[in-house]
Amino acid sequence: MNRHEERLRHFPTPKTRAANIAVTLAFLSIATAVSFFFFTKMKEPASSISLCYILALFLTARYTTGYFYGVLSALISVGCVNFLFTYPYFELNFTLSGYPMSFIAMFTISTITSALTTNIKEQARIISEREKLLMDAEKEKMRANLLRAISHDLRTPLTSIIGSSTVYLENEASLAEAEKKALVSHILEDSNWLLNMVENLLSVTRINNETAKVNTSMEPVEEVMGEAVSRLKKRIPDAPVQVRVPDEILIIPMDAILIEQVLINLMENAVVHSKSSKPIECFADSSPNFVTFHVRDYGVGIPPEKLNTIFDGSSSTASTSTDGRKGMGIGLSICKTIINAHGGTLAALNHPDGAEFYFTLPKEDSSIVS
Repeated sequence: MNRHEERLRHFPTPKTRAANIAVTLAFLSIATAVSFFFFTKMKEPASSISLCYILALFLTARYTTGYFYGVLSALISVGCVNFLFTYPYFELNFTLSGYPMSFIAMFTISTITSALTTNIKEQARIISEREKLLMDAEKEKMRANLLRAISHDLRTPLTSIIGSSTVYLENEASLAEAEKKALVSHILEDSNWLLNMVENLLSVTRINNETAKVNTSMEPVEEVMGEAVSRLKKRIPDAPVQVRVPDEILIIPMDAILIEQVLINLMENAVVHSKSSKPIECFADSSPNFVTFHVRDYGVGIPPEKLNTIFDGSSSTASTSTDGRKGMGIGLSICKTIINAHGGTLAALNHPDGAEFYFTLPKEDSSIVS
């Protein structure tokens, strides 16, 4: 909360004060009307009348700002009970036997109720602001990670494209056909890598900026996995992938395009970075509340010191690539952002024969904007 908002909370505007006064008078008027009804229809209406005013006080404290209007409502409530519904009627008289303690008790209860209600509302406001700050901090961290990753993962292939193009143009006459083909192949490879990165960045635009959530629909897990493998094969035709799905039909809430992008990123990383000719495995399993997707390779694994930072978008894994051009930091950072937006979790681990990435998606969409 900035200084201006803090000042408005402690010193409300005339419009806010007028609204608070109107709310207070409305609830007290309704309580008085209902109390008159009880007074004319019931033989012993005292307890019901008191409860009416306590309810009015509770609602006043709930729908006004600060303590003042709740305390004011308590004073007016005690006065109304004494003036309108206590003999002698239409006179303020706190001296009759038993009345002072009753009115003191009612005022105390009313004041405590007002204080508690206002305090609960204040605590709810503080919690809401804290959650908003945490969300803003997470979004800022994501933005910083993406920018840091982009600075490496996009600049490196661009530099390579410029370098290969320059060599080709300046030495076209003296280059052998094999050398020309190699340069063009490098340009094509780096261009495809840039296209992949752009697709990743465009994926982030499908995430709601205000809520950090995604629009979901019920999608079959088997079809999403099949489409992801099909799209991977278009990029890497000889990619060895084994797919397994549960026997049961799983249909869960997700943004199918984004989840396909996550699976493609994870499988492509496994193919490129595992340094293994063995097929990678892509499979899913089900638990009571979640569906877990796995991408497992049988290669060199992930350096243990990088397991805790592999999703931060730092592109620190780029140096492990055989060609030095393809960092996977930006892809994994975006994968984490997408899974978090779905209300799931993404993690990585090493197993005895390689590495595995897995993420969970909830079966229910109660926490998702749909």
